[in-house]
This record gives sequence, structure tokens and C-alpha cells, in this order.
Amino acid sequence: MRNGFSQNKTTRNVQGHIVNIPNFLSFLRILLIPGFIYCLHTGQSGTAMLIMIVALLSDWFDGQTARWTNEVSDMGKILDPLADKLCLASVALYFLWKGELPAWFVVFVVLRDLLIFFGAAWIRHRHNVLTTSLWPGKWAVGFVSMMFITMVWPHPLFDRWPFKDFFMYLSTATLLYSFVEYCVRFYRIRQGFEFKA
Repeated sequence: MRNGFSQNKTTRNVQGHIVNIPNFLSFLRILLIPGFIYCLHTGQSGTAMLIMIVALLSDWFDGQTARWTNEVSDMGKILDPLADKLCLASVALYFLWKGELPAWFVVFVVLRDLLIFFGAAWIRHRHNVLTTSLWPGKWAVGFVSMMFITMVWPHPLFDRWPFKDFFMYLSTATLLYSFVEYCVRFYRIRQGFEFKA
């Protein structure tokens, strides 16, 4: 059926309140961005690492808490990927400014996120479908986070071996793969195939 995805499957997403623990954790990640960059810029590597760990844990806990408490809301489905994209883009742009990341990588990351964001907004506007984050995208964000850890943590091992480059190319591959997955999802929704959020 061309419009096979039914309303109860595509818009049955407000199962929780807007103000809840998962959404608070997502918002917390956004609030941590300025503090992380400030500590990084002022040479407070230990504090920056602590903030990064808190952000990574909050990213994991917000999704898990939403499932445990059944507090899955439309706001959460927007806020969680938005927090991921803002964190990733902000830190990547900072490292580009410091000359520690190549321009091609940062441009690729920012352009990919913008295309996915506006693609999802268009799908929401035209088809009334609120898409969610895909697991390949979450893995990609995890690999980028590992790259940031190797750049922030002053461990001799990270100076001796090219861990940063390894995670940069690995994250590039997974970011590209997840981008293709998002494009396929958007195409299927546009064609009217059944979609499960």
C-alpha cells in the first residue's frame, strides 16, 4: 500500500511528557558544550575529560531511561539527535580552529548533519512523520567521541600511536554509511512505505 504507514505507527510518539529525565539529559549535553570548550581552551584537560565523560554517559542514559520509564516523547526524538549534532559540530569546529583536525573532515561532519536535520524537518512537514536516530549514526557519534578523547586525554599512548587518525577515518566511514541509511529512510517515507519510528 502506497501510504501503508498508518497514523498509529507514525504519530504515536507522545508517550511521555516534554519535561522528563531523558529530555533533561539531552538538554544537559547542550549546556555542557560551552564549559567543555572553555576548559579545553584554557588547558584544563582533566576537567574537560570529566565533562566529556558526563556528556557521553548522559547520551547513553537518556535513551535507556526513556525506554525504562516509557517516557518517549516527540520532544525527546528531536532533542536527542539535536544534542548529538550540536556537541559533535561544536567540538569539531573548535579543533579545526586550533588546527588539530583537517578541514575536509569538519566540513563533511557539519554538512552531513545539516542535510539530515533539514531532511528530517522536510519529512516532518510534508509527511507528518517524526524520524528517530538510527543506530549506525549513534555508532558514528561514538567513534567521533573516541577520537575526541584521544585528542583531549594527554596519554603518552595517544602520542605514540595514530589513534586519532584511526578513529577519524573509522568515524568518517560510519558517518557516511549512516548518511546513506538516513537517505534511504527518507526516500521510503516519501514513497509511502511503512515506517516504524
